[in-house]
Amino acid sequence: MKIVLNRINDDYLFECTNSAGNSILLDNTSEPGAKGVSPMESVLMAVAGCSGIDVVSILKKQRQEITKFSAEVEGERVQIGDAKPFKSMTVTFFLEGVIDPKKALKAAELSFEKYCSVSKTLEPNVQVNYRVFVNGSDVI
Repeated sequence: MKIVLNRINDDYLFECTNSAGNSILLDNTSEPGAKGVSPMESVLMAVAGCSGIDVVSILKKQRQEITKFSAEVEGERVQIGDAKPFKSMTVTFFLEGVIDPKKALKAAELSFEKYCSVSKTLEPNVQVNYRVFVNGSDVI
């Protein structure tokens, strides 16, 4: 796996491109007029994407009918010297459709305990928590 990063303006805007030619923009979001996401926001996005793929895949195999899927990820950072790495993250999944809430919760559990390579990469330094809502109800 390899990506290429290219600076595309005179400031901090970078384009990151994978081997298939797909790209995202990274920028210094503390500067006005940023046109991309910050590198730390991209880490949150990666966790959401990786776990989202897992959850949808698991539920599709179980023939659950997902009509809508979204996720939010909030990260808490801590000052360590000059850096501010993540201390914890909470991923909240919102699913709608004909879905067994227990299966949705189990899919999220499997993602974070077994499959999600991004969250596994962050262990043990970042505590990743999750919540699941199915058709507006919190699954506990």
